[in-house]
Amino acid sequence: QVQLVESGGGLVQAGGSLRLSCAASGRTFSSYAMGWFRQAPGKEREFVAGITWSGASTLYADSVKGRFTISRDNAKNTVYLSMNSLKPEDTAGYYCAARRGNFYSTLPSLYDYWGQGTQVTVSS
Repeated sequence: QVQLVESGGGLVQAGGSLRLSCAASGRTFSSYAMGWFRQAPGKEREFVAGITWSGASTLYADSVKGRFTISRDNAKNTVYLSMNSLKPEDTAGYYCAARRGNFYSTLPSLYDYWGQGTQVTVSS
């Protein structure tokens, strides 16, 4: 069992930055690939970024590529999402998710554990 708790969301002006954190419980955090997803009201949950259990490989949605960076610290059982040059269209609830094994996925249904989410609001 893995429990995930996100933090770091908030209100920021367009062009600003935020860093989200996702703290995981359990001693097997390094056995999971991790993903960040977001969901805006009335929209489906969408993939934002993924990282393998070693951190050696990452993947980004086209909409955030070059602006967001996913990273992890297995010693701290934490995955991060650094968000720069934020836009109003980045406004959403952001969720981290854990998937058993080395490989991330862009599909929410393939993840085994989810956090409760943290809200990011970008004002214009």
